[in-house]
Amino acid sequence: MCSFDYQTIMSISIYGSSVVLMLLGLYAVLVKKNLIKIVIGLSIVDSGLHLLFVAVGYLHNGTAPIFSPEAVDKVNQMVDPVPQALVLTAIVIGFATTAVALSLVIRLYKHHKTARIDQIKSLKW
Repeated sequence: MCSFDYQTIMSISIYGSSVVLMLLGLYAVLVKKNLIKIVIGLSIVDSGLHLLFVAVGYLHNGTAPIFSPEAVDKVNQMVDPVPQALVLTAIVIGFATTAVALSLVIRLYKHHKTARIDQIKSLKW
């Protein structure tokens, strides 16, 4: 029987949670016919990717990446700030993309009186 430490269990659970979120969102995008559910699925995939990026950049017992004379010997223990900056940027871009997608869904609903893809495809302009 092998035993895992707390850090390994947490890493596996965070990576597993991000993969489950991405698969759940992918399921919603591929299977659902309602455009609002598809947009929500894309947002869930986006959240799973954010969680994965933050988990990759995490360092157990890491320190803030602030250089000072006391922190010179702790350079190998500093958390990488690049994934965090990328995730912050991706959150803003994902929010804007979701807003644009939902506004397009609203326009399609006003024009076609439905938000289902299979009914919109059968209609003609």
